[in-house]
Amino acid sequence: MNLIDQILSFLPITDPTWIFFIVLCIILFSPIIFTRLHIPHLVGLILAGAIIGEHGFNILTRDSSFELFGKVGIYYIMFLAGLEMDLEGLKKNIGHGVVFGLFTIAIPFVFGFVAGIWLLAFNVPASFLLACILTSHTLVAYPIIGRYGLTNRQSVVISITATMIALVFALMVLAIISGTLRGMDNVFEWMWLGMRFVLYIVMIFLIFPRIIRWFFRHQTDNIVQYIFVLAMVFLAAAVAEFCGIEGILGAFFCGLVFNRFIPASSTLMNRTEFVGNAIFIPYFLIGVGMLVNVKPMFTSAAALSVVIVMVVAGTLSKYIAAMACKKIFNYSSADGLMMFGLTEAHAAGALAMAMVGLKLEIAPGVQLVDNAVLDGIVMTILLSCIISSICTDQAARKMALEKVSETNDSRGEDEKIMIALENPDTVSRLVEVGMMMMNHRLNRGLIAINAVPEGEEDTEAQDRSKKMLAKAAEIAVSADVRMQTQSRLAVNVTNGIIHAFKENDASEIIVGLHTNQQQFDGQIGLFNNKMIDNMSRQVVMVHLTMPASTLRRIVVAVPPKAEYETGFFRWVERLARMAKEIGCRIVFYGEEQTMQLIRRYIQQRHSSVRAEYNLMESVDDFNYMASQIADDHLFVAITSRPRFISYMNAMERLPRFIAEHLPGKSVMIVYPDQLNQEGDIHTFTDPNSNYAMTRQPRLSEWLSKWIAKIS
Repeated sequence: MNLIDQILSFLPITDPTWIFFIVLCIILFSPIIFTRLHIPHLVGLILAGAIIGEHGFNILTRDSSFELFGKVGIYYIMFLAGLEMDLEGLKKNIGHGVVFGLFTIAIPFVFGFVAGIWLLAFNVPASFLLACILTSHTLVAYPIIGRYGLTNRQSVVISITATMIALVFALMVLAIISGTLRGMDNVFEWMWLGMRFVLYIVMIFLIFPRIIRWFFRHQTDNIVQYIFVLAMVFLAAAVAEFCGIEGILGAFFCGLVFNRFIPASSTLMNRTEFVGNAIFIPYFLIGVGMLVNVKPMFTSAAALSVVIVMVVAGTLSKYIAAMACKKIFNYSSADGLMMFGLTEAHAAGALAMAMVGLKLEIAPGVQLVDNAVLDGIVMTILLSCIISSICTDQAARKMALEKVSETNDSRGEDEKIMIALENPDTVSRLVEVGMMMMNHRLNRGLIAINAVPEGEEDTEAQDRSKKMLAKAAEIAVSADVRMQTQSRLAVNVTNGIIHAFKENDASEIIVGLHTNQQQFDGQIGLFNNKMIDNMSRQVVMVHLTMPASTLRRIVVAVPPKAEYETGFFRWVERLARMAKEIGCRIVFYGEEQTMQLIRRYIQQRHSSVRAEYNLMESVDDFNYMASQIADDHLFVAITSRPRFISYMNAMERLPRFIAEHLPGKSVMIVYPDQLNQEGDIHTFTDPNSNYAMTRQPRLSEWLSKWIAKIS
């Protein structure tokens, strides 16, 4: 026996350790090799699967591990598509999504049916099946979108919407074909199928959110939360299949539900994306490649004709649909290419439909589709995935360059957020708020500081300080956020933090807020009034009774003339970022002129944020607002330092009022930047426009009245 025969005798490899090692090597080296060849690495994973599969060099067989991880991978792709979708952008562009969905259904369906009847000589049921396969598509290229940070792009959002519409339509037609061939002609059976679908939608969008909110409020461990997320995804997929719906649709719906509870900058989001993109999704793509069999294309005219017809008809029809909608919506060429790339790939849905067709019989002993057609469909999956990945990657590169040029003007923002830690129990929530408020495009990281009283004999305080800072750093690193930690010895803790703040040239500081009434004697959290007066930069004091991701609303009380303070747009920007990360509604209360400025700023800079603007001109208005604060709301009070234009004496009693009248509620107090006060005239400039305005301050007493009345 020669050397080659000896090597071949060990193939295919069946040892689990070697199988997993080979798969990891493919996942490791594919991006390195194919990136240098300017080919999307997703294509490399599929081609690698074809090479090592039983139809290639027969190194590995597509055993149960590939089926398991492959199913997890496609569920993961659909779950991430729903999880990262811009829901507010979807609401605003739902019309475009529906129109594109109808185009990407009608044109490929007609192409597929006509091609099946005229070119391939299929019977009517088989032609309908071919039309369904061309109509549906899978978001195989979606990981490319996430890598370029384009998940909120309008063309991406409507492409995902069109994907779901096309998949639902194709599955409905497939169910009709399957039911008809199996003799399912009773109207009550169809009604029962429709009823199960309705019950499933009710369960996903009404019951799941309550379970998720309860779990996240009672379990804060990130590993436990991640396992819970995976369990819910598979529960949604399993119940979907039980109800007669494709599991990938259930995974997508589950992603839409979790969209509200997993902020984009959170540790949980980072881990969810990391595990999926590192293991499960590549495993799925390799498994798809292992199905590819090139031999029938050279030995079977039927398989070759199916491949040619499906690739040409599928690609041409999807391209026509994308370019037509690009013209109708007046999108750029990159957006049109993106829409085509995302809707071109036929993978999980097409394979599932082909397998269903293989089991159906149009007559006793006569299959709806034979193995030759199945081989042709698998080859079509390979080629469509390659075309999809290349086109999506090219479009994403163009959009990324546009994105960089559009955001260059924000590079000069003086953002450097410091977090002062005092209580070990509040570390995770303070860091969570900091990550939600920071600008991730600037990538300047966070600074965590803990001041230890100097001269303490024992080392307990210093050990506690190191543990708090280590915990904060761990949370930041797990969310892919840079953090600098500092443990500082100081004779006076508050002075030590002020000195650290100035030495680091921080733009703002986030601290914990005590809500216990006994702790308010001259103190506001870690700071006293004298310290607030000595710090001219923004101070944010936070007390959260639950994880920020489970908040349903942010309610902001804005005092009169707040727009004339130097830091007006800084706190508006931070709260808008926080509302966007959480995905909750933010409601502002204040004077009409202030509300107009906030509305204009948010519409220009954060148009996807759900914001409301209400006038508050009397004590009764404030009492009504305060009475509406629920346990899952965050109350934000914008205040001022003495001697500044929006300051009122009653603000000094605000912390005590919160402790007495909002116990057990999540609260935030914001002292904005107040740097440039010049006499009685205060100048305000809107960074989004070229105009400035000045106004002689008038005395406003309503805030003092309502606090005095309630106290």
